[in-house]
Amino acid sequence: MTRETTSFVYVTYILSTPEKVFEAITKPEIARRYWGHENVSDWQPGSDWQHIRANDARTVELVGKVVEISPPSRLVITWANASQASDPASHSRVTFEVEEYNEMVRLTVSHDELEAGSGMAKGVKQGWPAVLSSLKSFLETGHGLDIFARPKAA
Repeated sequence: MTRETTSFVYVTYILSTPEKVFEAITKPEIARRYWGHENVSDWQPGSDWQHIRANDARTVELVGKVVEISPPSRLVITWANASQASDPASHSRVTFEVEEYNEMVRLTVSHDELEAGSGMAKGVKQGWPAVLSSLKSFLETGHGLDIFARPKAA
């Protein structure tokens, strides 16, 4: 039996350079400033990566492998909850494409191989827009957004 999968694609335009956008994704000390997490790896194909909460607990929340890397234009990683690291069927894939576009950068994030209807698929659809909006704000103004803020009840 094959599982039904879904994907999510988000495109944003950032007033920055491809190098700065790529560094913001791969350098822990930058990612923590707009994401509240650090992406930690040696960024070599086949290497592990970890998504670590940037707080005192330093909790590893997500894990995966570096599938492909071509700075500053492309990064492909696998993605899974840390609790599901040993189950390859639970891993999805994220592709970051960073392209120069006029005097800006077009960042396309494609998250595919997600199990349809899963908590991960739902989280991705809410999470990526917030994280990438914060990345854009951070690179353009020096300040990320409070992506952990919750909408006020009506």
